[in-house]
Parts: sequence; C-alpha cells; structure tokens
Amino acid sequence: MRIGQIVPSSNTTMETEIPAILRGRERLHPGDRFTFHSSRMRMKQVTREELAAMDRDSLRCAAELADAAVDVVGYACLVAIMSMGRGYHCTSQDALQARMREEGHAAPVITSAGALVDELRLAGVRSVAIVTPYMPALTALVVDYIEDQGIRVVDAIALAIQDNLEVGRRDPMALVDDVDRLRIDGADMVVLSACVQMPSLAAVPVVEDKLGLPVTSASICTARSMLRSLGLEPIAPDAGFMLATPD
Repeated sequence: MRIGQIVPSSNTTMETEIPAILRGRERLHPGDRFTFHSSRMRMKQVTREELAAMDRDSLRCAAELADAAVDVVGYACLVAIMSMGRGYHCTSQDALQARMREEGHAAPVITSAGALVDELRLAGVRSVAIVTPYMPALTALVVDYIEDQGIRVVDAIALAIQDNLEVGRRDPMALVDDVDRLRIDGADMVVLSACVQMPSLAAVPVVEDKLGLPVTSASICTARSMLRSLGLEPIAPDAGFMLATPD
C-alpha cells in the first residue's frame, strides 16, 4: 500500500514517525506492506501568515500524490488546519479529495487535525491535557479548535518554539520531564504532542507508564485514521493506547 503525505517543507518528523509506526505494524502483519511518498509545501516559521500561505499550496501537493496513485493521503500539519478556523479540517479534506478525483485518482485524505479529534472521539475521550511546541497564541487556537469538537482541554503546555526546524530537532524524551508541569486531573488522555513536527513517539509508552493514563500524539492518531481508511486493523507496537493490540 502506498502512503502519501503532504508535509511542510521544514517538517522532518512525519516522514520518520509514520513509517516507524507502520513498519512496526508490518512485524505484526507481514502480509501488509507499505511504501511512503511525500509532496512538500513551503513553510519555515510557525506563524499564522506562513501557515495560511502553505495551506493554499496543498492542492498542488494532492495533484502530485494523485500522480503516484497513493492509497491514502495524510495532510501532515495540525496547526495549519486549526489556525484556519473551527472545523476547517472538513473543508480541507473535501477540497483535497476533490483535487485527487480531478486528477484521475480518488483516494481518502486524512488531515492530522481531523485525525486527532476524530480518533479521540472514537475512543470515547471526553477530556485531554496537551503539550504543544507552539507559541501561546497558536496553542490557544489549538485548544479552542479541540474544544469546539466536543473535547475538553483541562491543561495545555506551550513550549513557545517558533522555528519549525528547531521543533523537529527536539529530543522526544524531553517530554518525559515536560509532563511534570502538565495538570492531568480530570483528563481521560494526554496528547503528548499536539503537533506532527514535535517528535514524541519514543516517549509515548514511557509517559503512559509514568502517568498511568493513556497517551497519544497527533502522528499516532493520523496513523490510526490512515489504517482505518485502508480497511486495516489499527494496531502497531510501541505506539501507546490508540494503537495497542487487543488483549
């Protein structure tokens, strides 16, 4: 199966974490094999202006991935979608799927923003505590977006990193200490990275053990949505509660 991703030009994480998750799944189901294909949108600084300009370029990326006849597309920038207004993931997904059809290759499109809220709701999650790398104003937009989708955010940490390359270079295990500042009382789940550029996959099982709560990330939820759209069981090892194998 061909996995397509639309990624910001400065994103260095989704092309590592999504393959890592799905390669792990291949170990459980060797008959399901994946290849990975990306198209990029220019973006360096995580500001509303650059995010909006980048989002306008996403239709070109969808056309390029249609040329590769991918089986599913993931739009890999959560805050670009959420900064465009409440519920914008539905608008974006519809437009990108329409472009794929126009280019002669219809395929499901998943946005990381839509995947996060959809998969949380499907798992019965009603409240979360989140960590983001964004500036406080963008983090507030993310909180508002999630809450508009019916999921309460009990606390949010904004790490205030504006340079997207710096976000991608961050040690994922730093999150193990970051959560010491996160209020989790009343949270059903922790979103360890509400950003698909901030690496977190290696820390997810560690933080689950530390907090005694289910832990996920935007990239894990994106992988889960992709697997479901392909008609595959959404499981993978070492990726936390949302992709855990059935007991």
